[in-house]
Amino acid sequence: MKLRITLAVVFALMLGGCMVGPKYAKPSTPMTAAFKEAPPDSFKETKDWKFANPGAPSLPAKWWETFGDAQLTALEEQVAAGNQDLKIAEARLRQARALIRFNRASEFPTISTGASIASLRDSANRPNFPLAPKSTGDFVLPFDLSYEVDLWGRVRRTVNAAREETQAVSADLATATLSIQAELAYDYFELRAADAQAQLLADTVKAYTDALQLTRNRFEGGAAPKSDVAQAQTQLDSVLAQQTDIGVQRAQYEHAIATLLGKPPAQFTLAAAPLDSQPPAIPVAVPSQLLERRPDIAASERRVEEANEQIGIARAAFFPTVMLGASAGLEGNSILNWFNWPSRFWAVGPSLAQTLFDAGRRRAGSDVAVAGYDAAVAAYRETTLTAFQQVEDNLAALRILENEQKQQRDAVASAQESLQIFINRYQGGVDNYLQVITAQTIALTNERTEIDIQRRRMDASVLLVKALGGGWKITDLPSLPSLRKG
Repeated sequence: MKLRITLAVVFALMLGGCMVGPKYAKPSTPMTAAFKEAPPDSFKETKDWKFANPGAPSLPAKWWETFGDAQLTALEEQVAAGNQDLKIAEARLRQARALIRFNRASEFPTISTGASIASLRDSANRPNFPLAPKSTGDFVLPFDLSYEVDLWGRVRRTVNAAREETQAVSADLATATLSIQAELAYDYFELRAADAQAQLLADTVKAYTDALQLTRNRFEGGAAPKSDVAQAQTQLDSVLAQQTDIGVQRAQYEHAIATLLGKPPAQFTLAAAPLDSQPPAIPVAVPSQLLERRPDIAASERRVEEANEQIGIARAAFFPTVMLGASAGLEGNSILNWFNWPSRFWAVGPSLAQTLFDAGRRRAGSDVAVAGYDAAVAAYRETTLTAFQQVEDNLAALRILENEQKQQRDAVASAQESLQIFINRYQGGVDNYLQVITAQTIALTNERTEIDIQRRRMDASVLLVKALGGGWKITDLPSLPSLRKG
C-alpha cells in the first residue's frame, strides 16, 4: 500500500511539473516592403518573372537547370555524391539526431543490475560476535531504478534544445549544399569565360600573324620600314603571352571543379567551350519571404530558440531536484536459498536535493544563458540583413551590367570599324603602322572587356540564386514531431 501511495504522489508531481524560464517568441528583424534595387529589363520581359509579390514563385530545387547548360546540369548532379564537405555536414546532422535520442533517455528511468557472489568470513574479534569464527556466503541479484522527476522542465528543455539544434544543423546542411552548388556554377562560368578569352586570343593571333606577314611583304617591297615589322612582331608576341596566361586561369578553375565533385584533378577534364549563355530570369520574392527561403536564416533562428531553452535550463537549477529511487532483488547466503521467496528485498522512495550555497555559480550560469540568447538574436538579425544586402547587391549588378554590356558592344563595333579604317589607310600608304597597332590594342581590349562583363553577369546570376536560397523552403526542415520519433 505504501509503495502505491508513493508512486501515486510521484506520478502526480510529474503531471503537475512546470517549465521555468521564458516562453519563446520569434525575434523581430528589420524589414521593408520591397527590395530597393530594380531588376534588369531582361527579367521583366519574361512572363514567368515576378517582383514584390507575396505569391512570387520560388526557384526550382534544381535551379541550375534554368541556365539551360547541359554540361553544368551534369556536373551539378554529381555534387551531392562526391563532395566531402557535404559528407561532413551530413555526418553532423546524424550526430545531432543521435543527441536527441541521448537526451530523451533522461525522460525515462535508468534501471541497472549487478549480480555478485562472495564468501564472507567475519573476524573472530569483531564486537558482539561469538569467539568462533564463522564463514558465510553472500549471493546478491539487485535491480536498481533511478529517475529524475522533471518538475521544472530541465529535461524537457534539454530535449527541445537538441531538437532545435538538429533543425539548425539540417539547415546548415542545406546552406552548405547551396553554397557548393553555387560555387560549382560560379567556377563553371569562370572557366567558360576563360575559354571565350582563349578563343578570342586565338583569333587575334591569327589576325596579327596576317598583319605581320603584310608588314613583311611591304618591307620586302620597299614600301615600309623594318620598324613596322618589329612592331607587328612585338604585338603578336604580346598576344601570344596573354593567350598562354589564360591557360593558367582555366587550369585552376578546372581543378577547383574537380575538387568540388570529390575527384582528383588528374582524373577530371572539361572540354573547352566558350561562354555563350545569358542570365535567366530569376523570380525574386518580397523581403519577408526571404526569411522562409534562406536556410542560413532558418538555422540562425532555430539557434535563437535553442538559446531560449538554455535560459530555462539554467533557471531550473535554482529549484530542488526530486529523484525517485527504487531497489529490489534477491539476496541469500547460499546458492540453495538465493532464489527463494523469503530472500527478496526492496526499497523505494523519493529524495530531494537543493543547493543552499554555491557562491553565485547558478546566477552566473543564468547570466551566461541570457547573454548567449542575446548574441543569438543579434546573429539572427545580422544574418537577415546580410541576406537582404546580397539580394540588393546582385540585383543592382545584373541591372547595371546588362546596360554596360549594351554600351560595350557599341564600343567593340566602333573599335573594329576604326581598326579596319587604319589597316586600309596603312595599306594605302597614308598612315604608319603605329596607328594600326594602337587600333589593334584598343579593339582587343574592348573585346576582352565585353567577355569579362558577360562573365560578371553570369556570376551575378549565380550569386543572386544563392542569395535567394536556391530552391530551399522552410518546410524542408525536419518537423519537431518527426524528431520526437527519432
